[in-house]
Amino acid sequence: MKALNIVAAFLGGVALGAAAGILFAPEKGEETRRKIAEILRQKGIRLNRAEMEDLVDQIAAEVKDAE
Repeated sequence: MKALNIVAAFLGGVALGAAAGILFAPEKGEETRRKIAEILRQKGIRLNRAEMEDLVDQIAAEVKDAE
């Protein structure tokens, strides 16, 4: 069970890291959300539009706090 939690945390970190990297790219918000959704789909994670917007807001807040 612990190994599964570690793998889940690692995959979550990878997804958040990739999403944060995309957020720094100078593109429109819609294009950024599309890229994040594509990366998550490749990882087998499906989110609806509201969940995606919440994720983007959460990542943006974490990136802003890290500055």
